[in-house]
Order: sequence, then C-alpha cells, then structure tokens
Amino acid sequence: MKNHKWKRITLKVGSALIAPDRKGCTSRYLLHIAKFILQCRDMDIQVILVSSGSVAAGAHFFGNIENPSLAIKKAMAAAGQNEMMTSWDRFFDFPSAQILLTHGDLQDRERYDSVRETIFALLEHGILPVINENDTVTTDELKVGDNDNLSAMVAAAADADALIICSDVDGLYDKNPHTHDDAKLIKEVCNIGHDIFAMAGGAQVSGVGTGGMKTKIEAAEKATSHGIRTYIVNGFKESSFELLMSGINPGTVFTAYDLPMQENLHWMTHTSKAQGELVVESNLDHPLDEHSEQLTSNEIVEVHGDFSAGDTILVRSEDGKHLAKAEANYSSCLLSFINDYDSGEDGSELQHQTGPIISDKNIAVLEQEEPDDDDQNKK
Repeated sequence: MKNHKWKRITLKVGSALIAPDRKGCTSRYLLHIAKFILQCRDMDIQVILVSSGSVAAGAHFFGNIENPSLAIKKAMAAAGQNEMMTSWDRFFDFPSAQILLTHGDLQDRERYDSVRETIFALLEHGILPVINENDTVTTDELKVGDNDNLSAMVAAAADADALIICSDVDGLYDKNPHTHDDAKLIKEVCNIGHDIFAMAGGAQVSGVGTGGMKTKIEAAEKATSHGIRTYIVNGFKESSFELLMSGINPGTVFTAYDLPMQENLHWMTHTSKAQGELVVESNLDHPLDEHSEQLTSNEIVEVHGDFSAGDTILVRSEDGKHLAKAEANYSSCLLSFINDYDSGEDGSELQHQTGPIISDKNIAVLEQEEPDDDDQNKK
C-alpha cells in the first residue's frame, strides 16, 4: 500500500450503509467495504470492524412503528444483531467474532484490559473482530451512545495505526454540504479546536444512524491524541476505498499527535467516565501536573457525586475550568466529611493527617478552556 505503513486499522461502518431503508441488511454498499477489508488482510493489515446496524436491521421484524419505545428498540437490536453478523459473514471465507460492549465494559480498567486481550487474541488467530454497542442491555449510564466514539475507544484499546470512519459525505466541510452548494471539503486537519467543531454542526440526514459529523470529530479527537491517524470518508463511494488502497486521502484526514498520550492517561481522559467532581480553589499555589500529589483536602471547596477510592473523578476550579481527571485516593463520603469540618483546630488536624487526594501517577491534565453554560450551571 503506497505511503502507508498500517499494521492494524479500525474501520467504522454505520447503520445507513448496512440497512439504509430499515428493511433488513443489504449488500448494496457493503460489497466494496468487504473488498477493502479483504485487500487489507491480503496485505497483512489487521482489521477491526466496528459495525452499527443491529437496530436498523431488526426494525422490519416489528412492523411500521413510527416512535418505538426503548424496550422495542432494544428488541430490534436483539433481533437485528444476528442478521447483521450473517450479512458480514457471507462476504468472507475467514471467521469473524462478535464483541458487544457497553461503556461500563470500557470505563472499568480491569474489563477494559480484558477487551484488549480478547481483540489481540482474535487478531493473532486471523479472526475478524466485529464490534458493536450492546444496545439490548445498555442503559443511559452505561451507553457510549454512538459508534463513532466507540470506534475511537476501540482503536485506542487495540493500538491501531489508523481509524477510518465512514460517513454519508466525503469528509468534513466548512459548512453543511447537504444545504450549502458552496461548502468546501477540508482535506487535512492538524489541530482539532473550537473552529473544527463549529464546522461539524450539520447532522446526518439519513435518519438511520445515531451520530453525525460532531461525533466523528469527537472520535477523531480521541484517536489522534493516541497517535492514531483518522480518516472520515464517504462510505457510499467505492472510490473512497480504492483511493485509500492507493495511499490517497479520499476525504478528510486528521493527523495524529507527534507525542501521543500515555495509554493509561488516554484511557482516563477519553474513555473512563468521571464518577464525581472535586471543586478546588481557583488560584492553587501549584499547578495540577506530575506534582499533583500536593493537592490536599484543605484545597477542596466542594465534593460532588458518589464515588469510591480508585474511581475516576473530575477536578475543576471554582470558576468552572476543567483541570484534570484523576484517580481518587479517597471516597466522596470521606472527603465530604473532611470538607464539612470547620476550619478550627480539629478540622485542621484531620486535614493535616489526610494524605494526597489524587495520585501523581494517575492524573490526566486537561486543556483548560473557558467553561460552558452547563459547567456554570453545575456550580
């Protein structure tokens, strides 16, 4: 493959490509994607497939329900998952394996490592991992919500070299190409900032998937910070995959960080959900960095949420700035108890005896941006 040194890629395919009319799976758009997977494997490039489509594939079993309940959607997912896997299997003469995940599987470090080990074992034995969110059992607290972000988490867990996200447009445009004829394709993005997210305002128009361009940018942000080059391409066009095989960018490429985040810090930043918050003084005497063991209980202003020692928490300042995500050394119950003490002699003595609140070995410093309205409302 020209200009590529891929050893392992993650490919995300959405519902609109698998079951575009919600009447079961169709090979209409999947043939050229399957061909691309075969070509990659022939070149010893390992492929991890993140495939949506279970709900869309199973919808036809339930008649014409305009506004299905959550229970019906879960049933659709259960009925459609087998059809989706069967649809992929018919293209290949090698085995595939289904992995259904919730965010709970990824935000728990032990289960996250187990997922990594399973993916590596499948790849080592030439088996294609086909990953999807477990819509049948997931809840609001445990769901990722879209397979764009899930694909980035999977790509990071699998140490992929590239993430390829299929879209219904050629890539990221400076404005919605569905409504603006003068929209211009952005061929390369070196830094994902507010301006890039502003371009991603237009959601998909198919009405089949759960994501849009914004979730694809979020996924690119997660992946590139792990050193994973990310592409957004038009999955409906066979030429997109022909160009990729020729080493040509057919859509938008997001360049990877020159210095990727450490694996454990990337997991904490982009995968692990904060179980609570510590609000600290706006003007700390020291920065939150590798010396963050200096953060003590007397610098805590408020404690929010219900968390245990070892859980991931968000540390933010009184003015709403997100400072870091870190592993808590104490439970919210204990920290609230300490924080509720008056600043008298007994309280000072208890605070003095308390060790560091967060560990310098398990802290991910966040880019400090101005708080949005939701942050201010949490205060």
